[in-house]
Formats: sequence, structure tokens, C-alpha cells
Amino acid sequence: MNKIVVAYSGGLDTSVLLSWLKNKYQCEIVAYCADVGQEEELDGLEAKATTTGASKCYIGDLREEFARDYIFPMFQAGALYEGEYFLGTSIARPCIAKGMLDIVAKEKADAVAHGATGKGNDQVRFELSAAMLAPQVKVLAPWRMDDFRAEFPGRAEMIAYAEKHKIPVQASAKKPYSMDRNLLHISFEAGMLEDTWFDGTAPEARGMYVLSVAPEDAPDKPEYVELLFEKGDCIGLKSQGLGKLLDKLKVKSTGERDGYILLTPYGVMKALNALGGRNGCGRVDMVENRFVGMKSRGIYETPGGSILHKAHRQIESITMDREVMHLRDSLIPKYSALVYNGFWFSPERDALQALVTDSQKHVSGEVRLKLYKGNIMAAGRRSPLSLYDEAIATMEKDPTQSYNQNDATGFIALNALRLKATARRNLGGKTDAPEGKKVKDKKDKKEAKEGKEGKGGKSKRKK
Repeated sequence: MNKIVVAYSGGLDTSVLLSWLKNKYQCEIVAYCADVGQEEELDGLEAKATTTGASKCYIGDLREEFARDYIFPMFQAGALYEGEYFLGTSIARPCIAKGMLDIVAKEKADAVAHGATGKGNDQVRFELSAAMLAPQVKVLAPWRMDDFRAEFPGRAEMIAYAEKHKIPVQASAKKPYSMDRNLLHISFEAGMLEDTWFDGTAPEARGMYVLSVAPEDAPDKPEYVELLFEKGDCIGLKSQGLGKLLDKLKVKSTGERDGYILLTPYGVMKALNALGGRNGCGRVDMVENRFVGMKSRGIYETPGGSILHKAHRQIESITMDREVMHLRDSLIPKYSALVYNGFWFSPERDALQALVTDSQKHVSGEVRLKLYKGNIMAAGRRSPLSLYDEAIATMEKDPTQSYNQNDATGFIALNALRLKATARRNLGGKTDAPEGKKVKDKKDKKEAKEGKEGKGGKSKRKK
């Protein structure tokens, strides 16, 4: 082995892993860190990596790519894993893997290494992505190596190793949970959260949350936000004080349209995270089924994603054909499972995405939402491509006469045919036919019986 590209964050685990791999394989190590909006301090990371043993360190700014090519297509599909999880960690892994494999190609490396544990989903997501994008590259997973686990059975051994090898890491008290953050969400799991009866809203858990305030601590006055959609993607926002918020977030506008501030996908997510977070929106506490077979409890903060999902469903409700919507919705569990299980680059996900993209060609318009103490409520939706016809939907007299209520009689009768057939079978052939029909049936049966007797059956007349 000549050169290994190592997924690197600068923390204790990946720093020890980098040094250990260099000592084990005696080859060149290149560090790679992907910026997917985790808001970590990246200054000085290159120097830390080279001090630890890397020949160089790449920091890939993937924030815009992550939002545009991963988050937005997934939200067009309406993806939700097991009805609750917005797939924040799952969708980041293929983005990171692709960025890392680009460096592998650039450096002509023959292996990559990651720090995912042997019990989680991330190892699967990373390695399935690598299998599709660069099948010739060897993948090293130290946490699945017996000698690595034997040397580092716990955090104390890692700290001791770092001190011995003069690795520049700042060891700190381990938090009673693990965290993973990116532009879409932040997740918390393990530690105290492994007890499924532990209350994630309890006072002792308040210090855990990062992106959102507790709903009860959110402002007493609701906040409104309007979202502008074009072919299924949010391209602009409108909200009181939005300009100042964008300045604070250091997000640049790409222009204006009808009072909306136009933004890139990254800008949309940054702004919605801030708006939703300060109103206590987007918290989820769930137990999910991991791909590797076990159940896992996680708490997620996805304020921006929760707003985007709600708004997207609202604009779809007036612009999307019923059967197209129902077809797409029937595929949401499959699409979500593909993302969760690491099959983002699979041919079946590509096929589903093509259907999703086509379904979004008329999903354009505006949605107004009301944010209040953790709630995201629809407050209006409109579109020049709307399929909603107020004249038809009205309970008053239809001036266009385009819908004749009498037509419903035949519609109902035809749809009831199979139900009546099933009912007759279930009732043993009995039916609630009109009385005249019952009398005719009895007469027909009597005549048939008498005819049979006349052809040789017994006669009841006395001789």
C-alpha cells in the first residue's frame, strides 16, 4: 500500500486513527475533511493533520453541493425514514464519500480509511458509495480490525496514545451522548439516550440542543415566512427582518423577485434553520431500525428541513396531479430506505429520482407558513400552475356547470359493484335485493322444480 486518504476531523478519534494507520502500513497518509455545514472551527486543521503524520490535508467546501445535489433532490421526493427522520446524517455520507474519492483520484491513492464503528450505519453508507464510485480502491475500516480494537478498548487508551505520540488534540470530558452535525440537522445518540425512557425534553437535557430553543421558550408571537418554489425547489424567502438575519448569517442573496429574496440552496437552508430554530421547530425523538439489524434511539434537530418539507407538501397539494402524487408517495418508503441504507448512488435510486424530477415540473408557486412554539402551520398557498379550481370546489352553485352532481350517482354505482359482489359472497349468497326481485326469484325456482318433477320426478297427487 503506497498512499491512504483518511477521513479526518481533527478530533481525538480520527487523529489517533491517522497516526495508527501510518505506523501500521508505513505509507503516505493524506487527510481529508469535508465541510458540509457542521459549523466547526476549521482554522489550523491542516497544520494539526501534518503534525499528526499526514503529508497534506484537504478541506473540501461541499456546503453548496450538499444542499443543491443531495438535500434538495431528497426533499423533492418527500423522503422521511420511518415517518419521522429527515435523513440528515444519511444524506451527508454519500456527499462526503464522493468528495473524498475525488481526492483519491487526484492523489492517485490506492486506499481510503474511515472512522465509522462496526455497529453503525455509516460504515455501510461510506463503503457502498465507494463501491459504486471507485470499486478499485481499497477501503480500510480500523474499528473492524481486531488489532486496532485491542489497542484502543476505550477513550483512556486513545488519550494515552495521543500523549505518547505528541498528537495535538485537546482531550475533554466525554459528553453523555454523541453528536453529528451538518447543514441539514444535528443528531444526538448513545450515552444517556440509550435509555428509551429518558425524557429528551427534561431539564437535564436542555443543554444538549444546539439548533433550536425549547418550544415553551420560543417567542409568544408567531412568525410568518413565505417560500417561493420553482420546479420543486425553494429559490427564495420572504419574512420580516430577513435581510438583517441573512447579514448575520453571512448569507448572500442572488437577487430579488416580487418581494422575495432569492437564495442558493445553501442560503435557503441556513436561513430556514435560523427561523425554525428560534421558534422551537424541528425536534424529533425516535427509535429507528438500523440497516445492520439493531434498533437505535436518536434525537434530531432539523428546523430548516421541517419547514421546507411542510412548505413543499403545501405547494404540491395545488400543483401536482392526484395520481402522480399518489404514485410518488407510494415510493417514499423505498426511496427513504435507499438513502438510509447507503444506496444513494445505486441505479434504483437514480431511476426513482428521474420519476421524482419529472413529477416536480409544475411544482412552482408560493407558500406562507406560520411558526409558533414548535408548530409549523400552513397559512396560504398559491400558484399560476394550480390545479385547484375554486368554482368547482365551492359548496355554492357552480356558475360554470363544469361539475354535475348527478354524475356522482353512476360513479358511485360502478365503484360499488365489486363491493356488493364481495358482500353477497360473505353473506352466503344472501342479498338485499328489492322485494319484487325476491318474488321473481322464488317463482323461477318453483317453476323449475315443477318442471323437473314432470319429467320423471315423484308426484304428490293421490291416485
